[in-house]
Amino acid sequence: MLVQHTARTSITNIKHRMFKTYLRLLSFAKPLSRYTIPYFIFAALHAVFNTVNYAMIIPILNSMFEKDFVFTPVYEFPGLEFNTEGFNNLLCYIYTHTQGEEWHHVHFLGMLAVVTIVMNLFSNLFRYAAAMTVERLRVNTLQRMRDEMFSRVLDMNVGYFSEQRKGDIMSKITQDVMVVQYCITNTLQVAFRDPFLIIGYLALMIGISWQLSLFAIVFLPIVGLVIGNIVKRLRHPAKRGQERMGDMVSVLDETLAGMKIVKGYNAAEFIADKFKKINAHFSQLMISMARRQQLASPMSEFLGITAVGVILVFGGSLVVDGEIQGAGFIAFIAAFSQITRPLRSFIDQFANINQGVAAGERIFSIIDAESEVKDMKNAREFEGLKESIELKNVHFSYDGSREVINDVSITIRKGETVALVGASGGGKSTLSELIPRFYDIQAGEILFDGVSVKEFNQESLRRKMSIVSQETVLFNDSIEGNILMGRPSATHDEVVEASKIANAHSFIMDSPEGYETNIGDRGTKLSGGQRQRISIARAVLKNPEILILDEATSALDTESEKLVQDALTKLLEGRTSVVIAHRLSTIYNADRIYVIDQGRVAEQGTHQELLAKGGIYAHLIEMQSFS
Repeated sequence: MLVQHTARTSITNIKHRMFKTYLRLLSFAKPLSRYTIPYFIFAALHAVFNTVNYAMIIPILNSMFEKDFVFTPVYEFPGLEFNTEGFNNLLCYIYTHTQGEEWHHVHFLGMLAVVTIVMNLFSNLFRYAAAMTVERLRVNTLQRMRDEMFSRVLDMNVGYFSEQRKGDIMSKITQDVMVVQYCITNTLQVAFRDPFLIIGYLALMIGISWQLSLFAIVFLPIVGLVIGNIVKRLRHPAKRGQERMGDMVSVLDETLAGMKIVKGYNAAEFIADKFKKINAHFSQLMISMARRQQLASPMSEFLGITAVGVILVFGGSLVVDGEIQGAGFIAFIAAFSQITRPLRSFIDQFANINQGVAAGERIFSIIDAESEVKDMKNAREFEGLKESIELKNVHFSYDGSREVINDVSITIRKGETVALVGASGGGKSTLSELIPRFYDIQAGEILFDGVSVKEFNQESLRRKMSIVSQETVLFNDSIEGNILMGRPSATHDEVVEASKIANAHSFIMDSPEGYETNIGDRGTKLSGGQRQRISIARAVLKNPEILILDEATSALDTESEKLVQDALTKLLEGRTSVVIAHRLSTIYNADRIYVIDQGRVAEQGTHQELLAKGGIYAHLIEMQSFS
């Protein structure tokens, strides 16, 4: 009993969570009334005119095949009655006021043809209007959802992207959003279009024969229960399928980014096997979903045909007994065959909504994510450095277990160039990332003019900084577009001036389209030195007060290094700078050098002072001189 109670509670919680997710997804369609009210009107009118189309079968067949069909002129509007007699009186009223009292069989058929065409025209016009209303809802909702997700991603701290796979994030913003769109748009169809059509066909059927309609009303819920049971099983495969798609996009992104490594290590087969396994699992899930989803349509069609077979026997006996006319019976069969379509669509929409809710949970994993680095409620603007930056007894860990920075204290006075040196993995780059507050420290303080870095608005703080790293990040844009990221409001002349300072102007002018040359994905059309000089030009254009250089020349050849080093020397002039370098030739003239070893400050002083100590720094210099 306890197990059953726990299971019921768990199912209830899952349904409650799904319902909350569904309501949140609908919130992206605000203002919903802007779409629901016109859709309600269009869907209702479409259902009315569509139903009249099938009702026209009765007078058409009667006038063609009933020998004793008698036309009776009708001079006063007979009103709207939902039965065969009322409909015939309405048509006779229209004929009387368009053709007169004299009966012409061909004229009557012509009038019926015109009425049928007009009804069909209005039916499709309102159907189109309803579809366009849904389309506007879909497009605007997707736009709002993608904007929200992308903004949330941009708001996240740097550490978030170390824990999340880029491909999974991309899959959520692209694939999952496409799945969710049907969850939202199908809501209108479930709420209005399909029910209106079902009501319209039922009204027509009841008007023809309440006995046959009673059978249909009893039978249709059976169809709904059978298909609903199939739909209910779709949610979990849908969620797993979206997760597999994220894995697949991740592998694809990593492979395309690292194609040289894949080729260089002959790892194509290894990567292909990895991709194929994920793709096979994804395909199995899709087949599992399709098996259930596609079963709904043939199952409902089979049950519908079975019902028609029974109706033929039952309805035929009513026709023989004179309970209903032959034309009315045929119209009833036509309406009954059509009512299964909106019923099937109604149930299919629930399957799509179910899939959308599963994708929605993945979408909200991004939207609900909270950045670990947040501005204080009344964070102040950073106006610029006046005295110094201090790191006092700083402790930092990425995962909360192993400390990468352990009790580090460093002072960087305004206008000074401070260098951080040491073996790889010692914590130099981590220290440089703590200054612009990419991460929050666990203990100690980082102070700007004696004020904690946490008291400043992050955007205003980084506005005064530029970072030039070993891994130059460029975008698939023109050269000028990449440089303008430093200051988008800059003029072309200012871009050119910054490029000259960065020793980049010459090779830019030699490029096919000069500053408008596209540099390809991640700048692959350029050499390492050229990419680095564009990065420096970007920093020069920004004209920062505080500059962080992280291994800016370590991956360059001798000629490129000299050009980049000259550019860096110009860039460092008059700025407060933190320089990280393996090649110690780049930091000889630093005002102060800190040797970072295993997350601690092992030595500090000028180049000459550290050489005189004969410690770690002297050993590093000796090793580089030897090499």
